[in-house]
Amino acid sequence: MANPLAYSTDSIQRKDLKLVRDNVHGNIFLEPVDDSVYFLTSLMTVILCRLRDLKQLGLSHMVYPGAVHTRFEHSLGVYWLADKAMDILRRHQGAELGIERSDVLAVKLAGLLHDVGHGPFSHAFEHGFLPLVLNGATWSHEEMSVKLVDHIVDQHNIDIDPELLKKVKEMITSSSVHPPQKIREKQFLFDIVANGRNGIDVDKFDYIVRDSRACGLGRNFQPDRLMETMQVLDNEICYRSQDYLTIHKLFATRADLHRTVYTHPKAIELMVMDALVKANPYLNIVSSIHQPSDFLKLDDSILKTIESSTSPELQESRDLIQRIHRRKLYQYCNEFSVPKEQLDHFGSVTPKDIVSFKSGGANLKEEDVAVSVVKIDLTRGSENPLERIKFFKDYESKEKLTITNDGISHLLPVFYQDTIVRVYSKKPELVDAVADAFENYQLKKFGKTAQVHGTPKKPRRA
Repeated sequence: MANPLAYSTDSIQRKDLKLVRDNVHGNIFLEPVDDSVYFLTSLMTVILCRLRDLKQLGLSHMVYPGAVHTRFEHSLGVYWLADKAMDILRRHQGAELGIERSDVLAVKLAGLLHDVGHGPFSHAFEHGFLPLVLNGATWSHEEMSVKLVDHIVDQHNIDIDPELLKKVKEMITSSSVHPPQKIREKQFLFDIVANGRNGIDVDKFDYIVRDSRACGLGRNFQPDRLMETMQVLDNEICYRSQDYLTIHKLFATRADLHRTVYTHPKAIELMVMDALVKANPYLNIVSSIHQPSDFLKLDDSILKTIESSTSPELQESRDLIQRIHRRKLYQYCNEFSVPKEQLDHFGSVTPKDIVSFKSGGANLKEEDVAVSVVKIDLTRGSENPLERIKFFKDYESKEKLTITNDGISHLLPVFYQDTIVRVYSKKPELVDAVADAFENYQLKKFGKTAQVHGTPKKPRRA
């Protein structure tokens, strides 16, 4: 059995290590940074106080009861895998790549802190609630993570090397949403936690395994294989050509999780977002995204705050939360997958679009309809993400290769993106009217109904 301390980058006194038992990775060892236990404790204060109260999968536990793990466990997992990745690179190519102690610390801290800027209910807050109240302004959890790091450093007067701190923050934002403007020195370090070049990073390695386990789902992707065999060529992490199908499984497993888990509890998510929108004028939730000190107090408990309030201004929000508890949910009417020939020109669908095609004298209003547009891809929209990945034939070769699907298998997909439109009725008695309007919309838009099944018939509950 491998030494559990093997991934520690330098000789560290065991008394200075903090041991955490993780149900995915086993023993995780947290080490003091720059010999300052206070620094690590200050950072952990943010993680312990916020991330323990943010479920990793938002509202998915309402469908998958086991999915109650938090951003805290995930962040520890990414920290540990980042440490492991750096140990592998340092062991095999450390002298060649000029990897220094500060490089290792930066990558590990980026893994630990990359998600501290998430709001309540995971991505639903960022992509569901905020677009409804920000009037076109943009906000991202990566940018908030950076602001929180600065806030903690300033608040606690932490003495940390400015260059190390700068590198950590750049690694946090080095994602596909925030691609690097130029290739930096040791760019490969910025691809470990949040890879903006090809999407392979230890963030995915952790959440794919962790989320699959929590939801009781099997998986056939093994991240250890990729980590143990990767090497850096020309400032980029590359993979063995024989691991092509393993990487395809990474992206395919992620897409399957989006379809079966992450986008599954949409009716509940839509109701929670409506409850937050109605509560926002009185709780001023949106103002917290501008002040790190206020944002630190915002977590999943916001629903309990609304539910326990006696304020009449929050009555509508409380009613929605009570409906969720009683499973009187927005009722699913139907869905369709946008035809692939229409994807490039497909914009969005709103309740107004659906209501404008209501049948006859149906008494249907915009506020009676909820629409969810779900996009599922392999991280690069309609592009094949594997075309951005560089491979090598063997460890003696220093040549980077690009491999196409045709060179591997004819069973791999030729299309890489789905856009699914789902429509819900907020009132049970209007399900048929909403479903009819939805069909009429499809006929007008595509000349046919793109849905593959009829509207489910359920007992109507008042």
